Amino acid sequence: MFQTRPRWWPRFRSTLRSTAVTARVGRVLGIAIAVLFVTGLLSHYQYEPWSWLPEPAAPVWGYRLSQGVHVATGMLTIPLLLFKLWTVYPNLFRFPPVRSWLHAAERASVAILVSSALVQVTTGFLNVLNWYPFPWYFTTVHRFLSYVVVGSVLLHVGVKLPDIGYGLRARVAEADVLTETPWNENPDSHSNAGTLPAPPTPGLSRRGLLTAAGAGIGVVIVTSAGQTVTPLEPLGLLAPRQWTRGPQGVPVNRTADQAQVIEAATSQRWALQVVGPRPYRLTLADLGPRALHEARFPISCVEGWSVGANWRGVSLLEVVEEAGGTAQSRVQVLSLEREGGSTTRSWMDPSSRPPCWRRTSTGNDWTSTMATPSG
Repeated sequence: MFQTRPRWWPRFRSTLRSTAVTARVGRVLGIAIAVLFVTGLLSHYQYEPWSWLPEPAAPVWGYRLSQGVHVATGMLTIPLLLFKLWTVYPNLFRFPPVRSWLHAAERASVAILVSSALVQVTTGFLNVLNWYPFPWYFTTVHRFLSYVVVGSVLLHVGVKLPDIGYGLRARVAEADVLTETPWNENPDSHSNAGTLPAPPTPGLSRRGLLTAAGAGIGVVIVTSAGQTVTPLEPLGLLAPRQWTRGPQGVPVNRTADQAQVIEAATSQRWALQVVGPRPYRLTLADLGPRALHEARFPISCVEGWSVGANWRGVSLLEVVEEAGGTAQSRVQVLSLEREGGSTTRSWMDPSSRPPCWRRTSTGNDWTSTMATPSG
């Protein structure tokens, strides 16, 4: 193993990098990861609720809030994570690369943290775009990988706690420059040289760097949150979906053609089959005269977009009671889409009294392009 650093070994001299900058960026990144973890667990619970703790039907805007926060935070985490990696990039080239078995284990844990975090935010963003170029099932891997990320973050914080403490206490402009040389081997560090004047930062100060990064991340938030926060919709330059661009004012994840349900959705033989103690069938002709209930509910999608829409049709509770059920019954709704599709079945609580036949605010039936408007 080399004991002397070769001449060709990379050297970093940017005075913008410092432990103070890294610690402040890391603190924000840690908060973002915590928010993603909690809101991600809430989203998973919506997919697979525990049998002993059914998911609540109210407030109806709950999932819009939690998943909107999850996706918006995930999108801002991408530039935030890249910025954090830029601030600590010289650490990758510290020499010698491995000093001991303990040091090797530490570097391995950092490699796991960085790689898992990059995969997590990248695949999460691709999921928002409904693009799956990877071979695994996104939902399962995304959930279990989140435990790896959080565990790696906690381990990293524990190992780097002294450095984090120094970085948060130090003044941004005066803190040690972060280079490929560890602070305890750097003769110019405060710990070795005592009080030193603030290092010069030509062109941009460290505070200016943090301000510019914060402004850039703020732009990402403002221009992407419009898919959930209605007043920001006109600014949704980076929003993957906007309700103003979908048929009848509702975004579309997958059309009926993509879901391969056009034939079933337009068939004259279509009927709503209600299974219960007293099973029965309802055709479109039967549903029309009974569509007397109207309410406004949000359509909230796992990809983070939401929109409010008027729903008119037959009361789900009346349908359940006619089949011999009650307001306490659990109702499973099956989609026209075949097994293996993105959403083929879900559970509902009839006590929330949503209409079971959806129509637009103008009274027109959903068009075939809107077979799967929600996630």
